[in-house]
Amino acid sequence: MIKPRTPPGVMELLPRDQIAFQQMLDTIRRNFERFGFLPVETPVFELSEVLLTKTGGETERQVYFVQSTGALNNSAGSGSGTPEMALRFDLTVPLARYVAEHEHDLSFPFRRYQMQRVYRGERAQRGRFREFYQCDIDVIGKDALSVRYDAELPAVIFAVFSEIAIGKFTIQLNNRKLMRGFFENLGVIDAEQQMAVLREVDKLDKRGADYVRTTLTGEGFGLSETATARILDFVQIRSTSHADALSQLDALGQGSASFEQGITELRETLELVRALGVPETHYAINLSIARGLDYYTGTVYETLLDDYPQIGSICSGGRYENLASHYTKSKLPGVGISIGLTRLYWQLQDAGLVNTADSTVHVLVSQMDEARLPAYLAIANDLRRAGLNTEVQLEPRKMAKQFQYADRAGIRFVVILGEDEEARGAVSVKDLRRGEQFEVASHDLARTLRIELEQARAMG
Repeated sequence: MIKPRTPPGVMELLPRDQIAFQQMLDTIRRNFERFGFLPVETPVFELSEVLLTKTGGETERQVYFVQSTGALNNSAGSGSGTPEMALRFDLTVPLARYVAEHEHDLSFPFRRYQMQRVYRGERAQRGRFREFYQCDIDVIGKDALSVRYDAELPAVIFAVFSEIAIGKFTIQLNNRKLMRGFFENLGVIDAEQQMAVLREVDKLDKRGADYVRTTLTGEGFGLSETATARILDFVQIRSTSHADALSQLDALGQGSASFEQGITELRETLELVRALGVPETHYAINLSIARGLDYYTGTVYETLLDDYPQIGSICSGGRYENLASHYTKSKLPGVGISIGLTRLYWQLQDAGLVNTADSTVHVLVSQMDEARLPAYLAIANDLRRAGLNTEVQLEPRKMAKQFQYADRAGIRFVVILGEDEEARGAVSVKDLRRGEQFEVASHDLARTLRIELEQARAMG
């Protein structure tokens, strides 16, 4: 007999936890649609030659290839011996292919949201997943896209996480042009060297300023003490309010064209974020955010839970210059954000910030007398027509067992109809949440239960 077990790197939930996860998905989808984003789904697998066009060696080693038993010798794809198809490892490359393929049928700016599973060969470890949900939105322009769209995405982030209600959070912003211009002012021109410096700076919180300073001034980097000190000062710039953010940007002074354009764009983005109604307590500049200097070209975002910084960014993204350059000659700039919901849900659950949800079943119609089964089914039909999710106990069981079942399944109300209730034209209702039982006229049952549920929703 084979032991039942899941492969490493997947998240499998019990029903009431799955409901809580699904509620987060529904909240994210609802807010994406409120801001005018349209749904898109792409196949779970793409042609390897398409999917691997923009990957580096490390990413390619994490890709799951798809190979059917009827095509084991198929060498079509991105190289000799490479299977023809591979599972998507993010939603950005499939989006690039999608926009390039359907370019002439889309209206620009194209505003899409996509909420699907992706697959990545991560090393199996706690909190890291090989199959996980990503929830992305992007705005894609044709030839150009105003920086004003960069400001809209923090408003979406604020709406999503305010409704999910997982605690105080801050949307942190930076601009790649500002960062690139800063390095250029110091004489660090090469993009790869800039990224190498940023990787070392990223160790600031873990290893401290002395370690980073020694590394940057040592062999392999050879930066001057003055340049290193300026870098460390720069990446530790944070703002505490809207006015403070603008003041911090003013204090940076002048520099290269890229540096000054980055300041201008970040300032405009901040002003519009405020105009979009995001409270200044929920956004700030953070000039240490890098997010892949070789990919993002302008505004970048990371969102942190203030009381749980160890969780890391719960939503990130930024501006890119040309989404689909490998697939079309058209220039398609865009800006987007991504929520890795599987990892986020696991982290929130691990931190005790998300609770098991009530069942999606509102009512259990119990069975006291098998002869009255048609009456129980009629009650269930009436409740369903009134919009209440209802289950019927179809087999005879002791009432204690029926109550126990409803309680464990998270069903709040149990409807009871016996000889006495039927004679009075009434039913009894057991409210398992309150531990109370009451009687209500049969014709008023649906309305009464709907009022109870609406009051519970209003109270959170």
